[in-house]
Amino acid sequence: MDAGRVRAEDVADVAGIEDGDPGRTGGRGTGGGGGGGAYAARWSGAQGAVPRGDARNARDGDPYGVRDGESYGVRDGDPRNARSDDPHGVRYDRRQDGVLPRPAARAFATEAVHAGREDLAGLGLHAAPIDLSTTYPSYDSRGEAARVDAFAADGAEPEGPPVYGRLGNPTVARFEAALARLEGTESAVAFASGMAALSAVLLARGATGLRHVVAVRPLYGCSDHLLTAGLLGTEVTWVDPAGIADALRPGTGLVMVETPANPTLAELDLRAVAHACGTVPLLVDNTFATPVLQRPAEHGARLVLHSATKYLGGHGDVMAGVVACDEEFARRLRQVRFATGGVLHPLAGYLLLRGLSTLPVRVRAASATAAELARRLAADPRVARVRYPRLGGAMIAFETAGDPHEVIERVRLITPAVSLGSVDTLIQHPASISHRVVDPADRRTAGVSDRLLRMSVGLEDVEDLWRDLDGALGRV
Repeated sequence: MDAGRVRAEDVADVAGIEDGDPGRTGGRGTGGGGGGGAYAARWSGAQGAVPRGDARNARDGDPYGVRDGESYGVRDGDPRNARSDDPHGVRYDRRQDGVLPRPAARAFATEAVHAGREDLAGLGLHAAPIDLSTTYPSYDSRGEAARVDAFAADGAEPEGPPVYGRLGNPTVARFEAALARLEGTESAVAFASGMAALSAVLLARGATGLRHVVAVRPLYGCSDHLLTAGLLGTEVTWVDPAGIADALRPGTGLVMVETPANPTLAELDLRAVAHACGTVPLLVDNTFATPVLQRPAEHGARLVLHSATKYLGGHGDVMAGVVACDEEFARRLRQVRFATGGVLHPLAGYLLLRGLSTLPVRVRAASATAAELARRLAADPRVARVRYPRLGGAMIAFETAGDPHEVIERVRLITPAVSLGSVDTLIQHPASISHRVVDPADRRTAGVSDRLLRMSVGLEDVEDLWRDLDGALGRV
């Protein structure tokens, strides 16, 4: 949205996002399956289970152990529960009238708080536990061999404990399940960083011989660099959105877009893009919008990428990436993650799960402040151009009439730093940092001018932020 076009009605709409409304491009509710059933941090006792009465078994009633005669999983045959063979199935608390039912469709804000945690009460817990194990004991080597072989064959999550930390972790599984629920996909696979997540997607496609990627600029600078440099053996064709269909060829394995885009906040019609992709998987980087404002899977995207370092974590203290997708693709990603080692630390998984619980509140509050700041910047003669997405959100891009580097030097409350999505406001000069690795000509063609500043609005009071910006912009 250019300067002078930040309308009051648009801003009011952003500030008034309702609970359960993932934005004006999607519907209410959560849809989707719920991370392939990966709700809980408990693992089925089907393989190598501790026998009834064994001293290694926890005493009856201990929420951390197996009760005598009861497996970790849900009861067989109850249609309200996850599959009886699902290693992540919810273990519901038993009541006189049976098990607790699986919750009905819930508002988005409710899912953000409860997804991935439904089993905790039945375990006698309120907060999700952190499993820091790197290895898991087993007394059945033959069974372990069969489980490892099965994972190597199809990437399905092993039944029972995950053998080794690179095969899976219960705490991380909770975050994956919750994020899948919020994005409305079957599954999600978490990684050590957003770039590790993107690399896994490219490696998974390349392993099938489909190394050609069609991409639309702008993307995050390091994503652009990874594709352009061909470090993973990929070949990229850069196109405008209208040219996607014509750029496809038999070896095309992926179409990649980002909307709103980093750093210009350019927006795409995802349904039109998905239609142009045909049968080629569409990957949408949803880092800026988050599932609060937009759920790309509802518009035809097969893969939804997040730098979870940003809004999902939300506090600038965890680095992670995640891909929300169907279970078939998730299995390939798990195999790549196991082979390459880009696993997410359990503590990071815990922080991300906690971050999701406040995601809707944080995004709505920061979006309202960002919309007001965009309106003020658009009316300021010291600002040449303002870009603020019609979708809304907490990101603003603006071009200064004067030297943008002086604005960076003058801020006092706002932090001059890369990254985004934290509770505090950050500002940076993309041409100098986040998009420095992109060829200057390509950068300018994509709309990333040398005067462009990108600001991630946090949770500070709008008047304090405006006072800092006003001082940093200086005299006309």
